[in-house]
Amino acid sequence: MTASPTIRAGIGGWTFEPWEGTFYPAKWPKKRQLEYASRHLPTIEINGTYYRDQKPATFADWRAQVPEGFVFSLKANRFTTVKKVLADSGESVERFIRSGVTELGPALGPIVWQFAPTKKFEPDDFAAWLGLLPASHDGVALRHALEVRHPSFVSPDFVALARRHGVAVVHADHHQYPEIADVTADFVYSRLQKGEDDIPTAYPPAELERWAERAKTWAEGGQPDDLPLAAPAMQPPSACRDVFVYFIHEGKVRAPQAAQAFIAECCKA
Repeated sequence: MTASPTIRAGIGGWTFEPWEGTFYPAKWPKKRQLEYASRHLPTIEINGTYYRDQKPATFADWRAQVPEGFVFSLKANRFTTVKKVLADSGESVERFIRSGVTELGPALGPIVWQFAPTKKFEPDDFAAWLGLLPASHDGVALRHALEVRHPSFVSPDFVALARRHGVAVVHADHHQYPEIADVTADFVYSRLQKGEDDIPTAYPPAELERWAERAKTWAEGGQPDDLPLAAPAMQPPSACRDVFVYFIHEGKVRAPQAAQAFIAECCKA
């Protein structure tokens, strides 16, 4: 729980050719793109960790390139969440956590465990798997977020389970996947994935304004009344929360501008 909530908005990764000359200055060196991005955005979601484990030295190098207050979120390795029986993935969970993620120190934000769209909610197995997620490692507190994409997760039982374990359910503004906006942890993680490349800020200004108001509501301890809930009868505790918002997937070309415009909206009185 945080006494002084922070709303952060960012992008997925920092290497993307269309950002060269549109977000990064012309001829900006690729090896300094993280340096630049981390000084113009407060957070970045790393997708590369989803496909393969990184070395401790890599995490340490990333931390060295970013300023104080910047936060990474990490996609956990996919080999954990693709297992048919999640309760059997303890070794995979431990291997990822021990791969060096805590080298990020204070720059380590939420760890996102992404599940395939075909993965259904099986309460007993999922409960057993949640019990495998450590609350800390090497003295560093860990925050976990679950990105589920099968309609079976739109269930009060899932919300209750996530809340009991203190993990966040990723809110997804997506054209196909279910949107679950229930607050289940002391932070909120939202992925806005309906942007368009031909809009200068990916989302229209009026929509960004609405999302900024929702983020403020989350941060202040509330729950927006215009987003779908899987368990509307189960209200979360009213407490200040950190909020992480990422402009991902569709509209990626304009994602940096979307995040910057969103932050500007959040700063308005």
